Amino acid sequence: TYEVFVDRADNAEVWDVQGQRYIDFAGGIAVMNVGHGHPKVVAAIEAQLKRFTHTCYQVVPYESYIGLAEKLNALTPGSHAKKTALFSTGAEAVENAIKIARSYTKRSGVIAFGGAFHGRSLFAVSLTGKVMPYKAGFGPFPPEIYHAPFPCHCASLAEVKKAVHGIFKADIEPSRVAAIIFEPVQGEGGFNVIQAEAVQWLRALCDEHGIVLIADEIQTGFGRTGKLFAYEHEAIRPDVVIVGKALSGGFYPVSGILADDEVMGVFHPGEHGSTYGGNPMAAAVARAALAVLVEEGMVGRSAELGPYFMDRLRAISSPHVKEVRGKGLWIGIELHREAGGARRFCEALQKLGLLCKETHDHVIRIAPPLTITKGEIDWAVERLEQVLTGP
Repeated sequence: TYEVFVDRADNAEVWDVQGQRYIDFAGGIAVMNVGHGHPKVVAAIEAQLKRFTHTCYQVVPYESYIGLAEKLNALTPGSHAKKTALFSTGAEAVENAIKIARSYTKRSGVIAFGGAFHGRSLFAVSLTGKVMPYKAGFGPFPPEIYHAPFPCHCASLAEVKKAVHGIFKADIEPSRVAAIIFEPVQGEGGFNVIQAEAVQWLRALCDEHGIVLIADEIQTGFGRTGKLFAYEHEAIRPDVVIVGKALSGGFYPVSGILADDEVMGVFHPGEHGSTYGGNPMAAAVARAALAVLVEEGMVGRSAELGPYFMDRLRAISSPHVKEVRGKGLWIGIELHREAGGARRFCEALQKLGLLCKETHDHVIRIAPPLTITKGEIDWAVERLEQVLTGP
């Protein structure tokens, strides 16, 4: 937490109560894809506020829930039959995705990955692959959850294959595994980008053993990586996709599960419920945010500006920087251990008017609105270079 108390915000800019202006590259942790206070989203929530705010969809339904689900189904790649269910938080969607996978397969085991972050509720944090600060002191955790190394720059695919087959040999046979859940880019784990070949292998492995493949796109979804969904980079189709964060436009909590019709079809009346899930306010802002993303070409902007931004960052000659990596406008600057942690660099950037967020102790997280301009990127690079080339 910074010692900054926000007074107002507009697009990529934030002003504190003392009138100090900042450029926001933290983005509420990858939420503000359409920028702060986009006028079309503001108009949508104002209009809905004047009509009605809540009835609970399972009791008295309304068109906007159906319209949002239909829009998400249409935007999800593929011509297969699809279904969408709406929730409030990412953790809630994660837990229900596992419920769906277990009900569909009639199995109980779940494989996740080291470094993963899937939420802080008890089952979601059990899937999370990092003890500190998420799991220490909160056990015992649900059984039959297993973790393998994540196939990124820090573990080869061969090592991951060996570990997964080790799980099959020592812990649980594949015929009892309901799901494998992965993030295309691990944000909390240190900006770890999954290897393209690993995604293909996971799809083939799940097909071989009848396992549900779940892509957690809560942070990476809706244009953040230069595709609407990050898994599209690898041309595979998960069975279940979990979304949240940017779906809200930064206005109102909303998350969802997008799944094959056959998989989602296991839910029967009374088996699933969410009092506020997909409520009228959430549905209104989500539909508006999706429309803005598509109509204003924000996904393409992320694909165009992301490589430009990373090239500018990689050109900085700093003894502190170990690696710059990411996809689209979802970028991490990993620092050497000797640099003293990412927090001090983020605090120095804040004093220069740039808000970033550290993650995994040694990584500076960058997630600007997809509305960011090249000029604002250049301005930010100047501040980043000043800080990263200092002591």
